[in-house]
Amino acid sequence: MAKNIKKVKTSDLELKDRLVAINRVTKVTKGGRTFSFSAIVVVGNEDGIVGWGLGKASEVTAAIAKGVDAAKKNLVKIPIIHGTVPHEQTAKFGGASVLLKPASHGTGVKAGGAMRAVLESVGVHDILAKSKGSSNPHNLVKATFEALIELRDAYTVAEHRGIALDKVFNG
Repeated sequence: MAKNIKKVKTSDLELKDRLVAINRVTKVTKGGRTFSFSAIVVVGNEDGIVGWGLGKASEVTAAIAKGVDAAKKNLVKIPIIHGTVPHEQTAKFGGASVLLKPASHGTGVKAGGAMRAVLESVGVHDILAKSKGSSNPHNLVKATFEALIELRDAYTVAEHRGIALDKVFNG
């Protein structure tokens, strides 16, 4: 199935960044231990545009700044309809597997950890999400992005099939 990756330019966008996870890594050398930090960051305008990035540095603030810069370089447009996703979607990345289900107004974001950060950055207000398998934040963020990128709204489906919009719903 063709993915609908719609790259977005960062110009004149009001992006908010969310820190998903910070990891301290140690390199042991003959001079002792060298600590460095890796930070996974999600940025979004809470209106369908979102991106993620990984930053690594010897200080936490520098790692976060690098993560934000990396996230701004791979922004994608996600179809959001009435504050939820258009249809049910599953995706897998590494050991992490995710399930996204549309929810009625007032449900809220029923998602945990890394998935919640991604979904709130996209601008989803009502969703039922389940994380199955690994809870590793890196793979969870990537699996959530896989699921979001595969989402298609009715207009896109009609355009892709070359039929009228009402034929998508009524056959």
